[in-house]
Formats: sequence, C-alpha cells, structure tokens
Amino acid sequence: MKMTLRWYGSKHDTVTLEQIRQIPGVTGVITMLYDKQPGDLWTREEIHALKEEVEASGLKIEGIESVNVSDAIKTGSKDRDKDIATYIECLRNLGEEGIRLVCYNFMPVFDWTRTELARKRADGSTVLAYTQEAVDALDPEKMFDSIAGDMNGTVMPGWEPERMAKVKELFELYKDIDNEKLFENLVYFLKAIMPVCNEYDIKMAIHPDDPAWSVFGLPRIIINKENILRLMNAVDDVHNGVTFCSGSYGTNLNNDLPDMIRSLKGRIHFAHVRNLYFHSPTNFEEAAHLSSDGTFDMYEIVKALYEIGFDGPIRPDHGRMIWGEVAMPGYGLYDRALGAAYINGLWEAIEKSQTRGL
Repeated sequence: MKMTLRWYGSKHDTVTLEQIRQIPGVTGVITMLYDKQPGDLWTREEIHALKEEVEASGLKIEGIESVNVSDAIKTGSKDRDKDIATYIECLRNLGEEGIRLVCYNFMPVFDWTRTELARKRADGSTVLAYTQEAVDALDPEKMFDSIAGDMNGTVMPGWEPERMAKVKELFELYKDIDNEKLFENLVYFLKAIMPVCNEYDIKMAIHPDDPAWSVFGLPRIIINKENILRLMNAVDDVHNGVTFCSGSYGTNLNNDLPDMIRSLKGRIHFAHVRNLYFHSPTNFEEAAHLSSDGTFDMYEIVKALYEIGFDGPIRPDHGRMIWGEVAMPGYGLYDRALGAAYINGLWEAIEKSQTRGL
C-alpha cells in the first residue's frame, strides 16, 4: 500500500506539503483542483502545474479526490451528456499527466452530512459528529447555517457556500429521483467513461454515502455490501472500483467491514481508514484511529486489506482537532499524522506476522 494524506492545495489547506513530507511513511498526496465546480473542465496545464508543485516537495500525486460529478449527470437531465463529455476530457487530461486514480461520489445535494463539526470529547479534542435527532429537527435549507460557524474560516468540500445557497433548487432537482433511478444514472455515467479509463488505466473509485442511510428523504445507494456488489457487476470492469471508507460504510453498524473488504478483492482501488465511536446506532462521533478509542477493530480492517493484496493508496481519514490546532475540521495535521503512523504500524506488524508465519 501507499500511505498518503489528503491535501487541498496551497491556497486552501492549512497543512503544507513540507509538513506532510515529514510524516514517516507518507510518500504521496490525494489532491484536487479545489476551485473547480462540477461540470468544469480540468485543463492539462492546470493539472501539470499541480503535479509539479507536489513533486517539487518530494511527494507524488497518488490520486484525485474528487473530480466532482454534476447534478445533471446524477439526475439524468438534458445536460447529462454534455457534462459527461467534459468529465471524459478531464480524465483524458489526468491520464496524459500520469494520474491513474479518481475518487468520486454519487450523493445527491450533500456530499456528506454531520450535525456538529466541533463536538468536544472527554480528552479535550473536538470531532465531527452526527445525531439523527438533530437532522430530524432541521429544515434542510438551514443545514449549512447550523454548522457554518464551526468551519474555522475554511470552505469544506461539498459544503461550498455557493452550492448551499441553492439547496432549495437542488432538492427540487432530485424530487423525482429514487434509489433505482439514481443507480441507473450512475451505471449510465460509468459505462460512458469506461473507454477513456481503459485507454489511460484510470481507476474510478466510488466513495460510499455518508451516513449510509437516507438523509432528508434523499436517495442513498452506495451504503452496503449488496449495493456495491450490484454496481461492480453492472459495470464489470476493473476500472470501475471502490474507495473503501471504513468511516462511511461503518456508520451502519450492520455492515461487516472486514467481510465487505474481502468481498471486493480486486476492486478496492483506494482506502480511507478511520474510526467512529457510537453512543447509539444513529448518534456517533469520529474518534482517534486507535481501535480502543472507537467502535471498530482497526487491526481486522487493515488485516483484511492486506490479505486481499491491496496495493493502492491509503490515507488516514478525518482526524480530531488536537493541541490547539485551527484548521478545516477533520483535516488538521497532528491527528492525521498520528493516524498515518498508527496504520503504518498495523501494516508492518501484519506483514511481518504473515511473512514469518507467526
């Protein structure tokens, strides 16, 4: 596996490439052109400039997260084919620059949902958290307002103010889209882009919905083993694959994470490894990566990835805000660096125990 950190670019991220380079075992970043909107073209010149900046620091771009999918594609509206053509051109430009992985999602309206961005834990750290009761009490048009004050002056992916200003219009766009229609639109999109993915060996890695159930009545489809295997079979191409995010699939406690990993051998192209702590099945907060700090057995998750021969990029996912750091919630330096070190330690221990027959 290749240990990475997500990096939003020098104009947007409080964490620098120089700092990332000093985390033991981290050799690359997962990045993006953060100013681009869904449907925008990523030019080869822009991609090349980003690649040069990363490589000048001694790191490598191991993947893109995300080339965002437009609402026209998700809803199958009249502009769908135009936006798919632009998406294909983005992929072609990435391929020309030697970038072979794209993480993306197919979630309507909200890319992810949390009701708190700075829940204080007993150790004094703050974390992202979700409570279903809080969602049920909210007008979806006020969702952004309820968390905007905790963003520490940053713009969080999927919650851009310009997009959130159009929430009412977005809900209208999806009013006739159910789970089955959304799935059909996803398959249409993937079949359209597979030729360019095959040409440039670009692996598309779909990120699960977060949380793994309907929020505000919106459809959610990438939520469990049954649904993700259905997608893999519907577009049976190795370039149609998965970002296995333990924290997103893990929001549903019915999901057996190690079993899901083993069922997806050969189709997991990227992994997000993080832990959650549950107060109830619908009230959870994000935790340190350490198994004992949360609900998941992180050893078994990493062991399953090792046993299926996973050799793609992996990254510690959302971290706690610790030691007084002020940054994009979940994306500070310190706790993610601890997470990377912990995952590397698990991987080394598993690898040595396997190769030595212990």
